[in-house]
Amino acid sequence: MRKTIIKTLPLFSFLLFSLNAFAVTNWVNFEIINGHINLPVTIKGIEGRAILDSGAQLNAINLSFINRHGFEFPKGGKVNVEGIYGTETRRLFNNVQVKLFNTDLELDNLAGLRLGHHEVQLLLGAGLLEQFIFQIDYPNNRLRLFERGSVDLAKLENIQMQIDRGSGQPIVKVDLNGEKNAWLILDTGNNGGLFLKRTMATDSNWLESYGSQSSIIAGVNNIGTVDNFRLPEVKFGPFTIENVQVSVPAEGQAESISGQDQVSFSRIKGKNIKGLVGYDVLKHFVLTIDYKSGHLHVGLPEDI
Repeated sequence: MRKTIIKTLPLFSFLLFSLNAFAVTNWVNFEIINGHINLPVTIKGIEGRAILDSGAQLNAINLSFINRHGFEFPKGGKVNVEGIYGTETRRLFNNVQVKLFNTDLELDNLAGLRLGHHEVQLLLGAGLLEQFIFQIDYPNNRLRLFERGSVDLAKLENIQMQIDRGSGQPIVKVDLNGEKNAWLILDTGNNGGLFLKRTMATDSNWLESYGSQSSIIAGVNNIGTVDNFRLPEVKFGPFTIENVQVSVPAEGQAESISGQDQVSFSRIKGKNIKGLVGYDVLKHFVLTIDYKSGHLHVGLPEDI
């Protein structure tokens, strides 16, 4: 049986042996590699890396890692994995013993994906993020976890954020060049700046005004062609960032960004999501994220 994840969150099973006794963990250092947060992780005694992806509706295991070491894990059902450039059906794997945050975890329902080099073992998305409050200190390459209920982010938030009712993804309202406000997916897995629907740029003549160059980028399933330019200003919460990298699908290039205009079996309509906000914006800040409740505080390192 196949599960659709376009509009509903899959359920992930976690055995958290020692995490439920803390209010806040120690800082854990991470590496930024190609704009992605890479955390140290160990599976079956093999040290590797896990990518933290707030835009992902699932957790995944790298098929290249499995094949490299000849590992076998119990197989589950199948899941439809949606990327920007298409949807593919993937096998799920269960009972994967993982050491992460110096803690032993058992992860179920990991989608088998090609995640690049075999040193990348896992992609961690909603199934992990919703369990805790995450504080990601991009400038200092570190993060820590707060026990749910230990921080009231509803009182501290300084940017409009919510969990989209239609897609289940974390979305934030961002001011684009003082001309438009748009709901964008908060996506630590996006190693660029902003990825917007093409109409966002063409309606405002941004491609002509700021110049553009074409390139090819890879999604989770396929590759696509984009036009790139630099937007003079983006306001993210109380902060303004200048000269932000923006990509839009090339003319005629199909794409899929979650939102109310997407075909779904769900009767629940979400926001009209216009794109993704990623590393080129987030890298300046300390983000404290309540993924489950939909609250976010944006700060600078000296604010924590």
